[in-house]
Amino acid sequence: MSARADALVIGAGPAGSAIAILLARAGWEVVLVEQDAYPRRKVCGECIGAAGLASLDELGVGPGVRTHAGPELRHIGFMSNAATVLADFPVCTDGPYRYGRALRRDHLDGMLVDRAAASGVTVMQPVKVREVHGEPGAFRCELDSGRPGARRPPVQAAIVIDAHGSWQRGPMVSRDGWSSTSRRPRRASDLFAFKAVFQGARLSPGLLPVMALPGGYGGMVIADRQLATVACCLRRDALATCRAAEPGLAVGDTVEAWLRRHCVGVRDALEGSQRVGPWLTVGPLSPGTNRPPSPFLRVGNAAGESHPLIGEGIGMALRSAALLAAELARCPPTAIDAHAVQRRYAARWHEEFAKRLRVSTLYAQVTMRPSLTRPSRALTRRWPGLLTQAARLADKTRQSAPTPLASGIRNEHA
Repeated sequence: MSARADALVIGAGPAGSAIAILLARAGWEVVLVEQDAYPRRKVCGECIGAAGLASLDELGVGPGVRTHAGPELRHIGFMSNAATVLADFPVCTDGPYRYGRALRRDHLDGMLVDRAAASGVTVMQPVKVREVHGEPGAFRCELDSGRPGARRPPVQAAIVIDAHGSWQRGPMVSRDGWSSTSRRPRRASDLFAFKAVFQGARLSPGLLPVMALPGGYGGMVIADRQLATVACCLRRDALATCRAAEPGLAVGDTVEAWLRRHCVGVRDALEGSQRVGPWLTVGPLSPGTNRPPSPFLRVGNAAGESHPLIGEGIGMALRSAALLAAELARCPPTAIDAHAVQRRYAARWHEEFAKRLRVSTLYAQVTMRPSLTRPSRALTRRWPGLLTQAARLADKTRQSAPTPLASGIRNEHA
């Protein structure tokens, strides 16, 4: 016996939960499938910009976010193998929030999933979409339970929305249906992300520094409970060099030693601190918008990903969900023209995020290359306001206009 839904969403991160909430508001029957059991720690970023905070208000989780999030991010820094340069964070002047904040992903994702369930979404976790057959309007989604070999009844869905992480296997066409993609070729430039939490770090609350590393970049922030999150991305070739320098250590410990050795700010901030739990890692990441053709609609990192350096992953995830929900809610689920929706959504997505992707790529190249980091450090030491302008160019002060669904207006077909 199979269940029926207007939409099945793969992945319950911010993008997946947000699109599920918004479509449920429009009167859609939505199934949200997540392969992990919540709460869980995750490598993805924790910074939420001013626009992202407004989006979370629109989704109904604003009070919880404001209660648990860290202090306002009022200062930005540039960390390297020399002294840290500090500047004021640019102020967002056209929305309800002036500055962003940081919140651990186990708290944020848990709140969003709970909100989705309260909105009438059928949440399945830990459950994995094993295979999808069919086409828009008539998909058959085969599910695996969290137990080895156990399966759930399939779900019949008119629309499938892909919200998986960029490092995970996403859907693709095969002879027997739509199943997991194969791994792409290994490249020296592949980026691997690492993240750990520290107690007692000497990082100023409200400071968001960028770390310039040979072959990588990173950031630090105080999130909830006064815990400091340290996150970085390293190229595959830089990671190999890092591991060769510390052959007897686990990969996370080698990365920490690498950070302390190559970044004075990290070494000073972590002096006397204690790590809470192990280092987490995922990869390779896939910055950019180069995604293979698919009958599925994509949100979040599955649609396109900026370099995590600019800390806009959560904001982009929430906004992409709002853009797609607005397109889907134009007509009843049974009358959706998936190809037309895809064209309109792709155009809106590109208009919204193209600049951000280009800027993040430029910044990533500067921070990963010592030959570019040195002159950048010299310039920012002389004119710290350049850091403020760089954050502004990365759209840290941009407040996106709310979509009708995000504002709580019900679709006329609900």
